[in-house]
Amino acid sequence: MGEQSGDSVNPTAFEVEKQQVDQAVVLTVFGEVDMLSSPKLAEAIGTALAAKPAALILDLSKVDFLASAGMTVLVTAQAEVESSTKFAVVANGAATSRPIKLMGIDSVLSLYSTLDSALSAIADG
Repeated sequence: MGEQSGDSVNPTAFEVEKQQVDQAVVLTVFGEVDMLSSPKLAEAIGTALAAKPAALILDLSKVDFLASAGMTVLVTAQAEVESSTKFAVVANGAATSRPIKLMGIDSVLSLYSTLDSALSAIADG
């Protein structure tokens, strides 16, 4: 059995799922964040921030590829977040945290390796 059927979801398909976890809005991103998909990510972030949540967590742990356009969205989002909203990014591995660190933007983002660690950091204030 173990094989995936031919009609399985395309692993590079871009998607953003939104969920509420306590006071935080979590946007889980799937697939590739590149020139084509980064505007959709920016739009999802903007929509989430419009509700003025206590916290916004961007979970990139399911992202296969993070292009510079995607990193620009992260930095822009960090700049647009109001001081009353905590903003955190979950990135783990070569596809996400490595390019973020190579570009040096981990210095401006609150970067966590797991969603649990981001949630507990936000809960701790």
